[in-house]
Amino acid sequence: MTFYRHFRTKDDLVVAYLEQRAALERRGVSEAIARADGDIDAALRLISEEIGAMACRPGFRGCPFINAAAEYPDPDSPVRQVVDAHRTWCKKAYEQLIAPLGLPAQATVADDLMVLRDGAMVAGYLGEPAIAADSFLRGCRAMIRHPRD
Repeated sequence: MTFYRHFRTKDDLVVAYLEQRAALERRGVSEAIARADGDIDAALRLISEEIGAMACRPGFRGCPFINAAAEYPDPDSPVRQVVDAHRTWCKKAYEQLIAPLGLPAQATVADDLMVLRDGAMVAGYLGEPAIAADSFLRGCRAMIRHPRD
């Protein structure tokens, strides 16, 4: 009963959980970028380490945003709005990170980095988190060295 005093519906609970996870992930990415102090490769390495660490935590069952999107396909649902807002934030963070490189297709590269992040999160759940993190980093390095339109 106490549970429902805080959350009227399951959707409200999922939204609160995703908002908390988004704040944690955003803090991790922002701290990685700040610690790298302008070194893009170092920032990507730190982000990959965070992905690996996240996937190693007890109870990790994959990316909560990907999982929630699968459960809530309606783009107008409050859950999907939180998912979409977080993904938009992540993509902008990648765009800002790689901006100093002056890549010709910066938005496309940021999209590619998001796909690599998503894949690493799924691979971290299904396989070995350290391998997924290392693969993410290799993929990111390849994307920023050899972007395609």
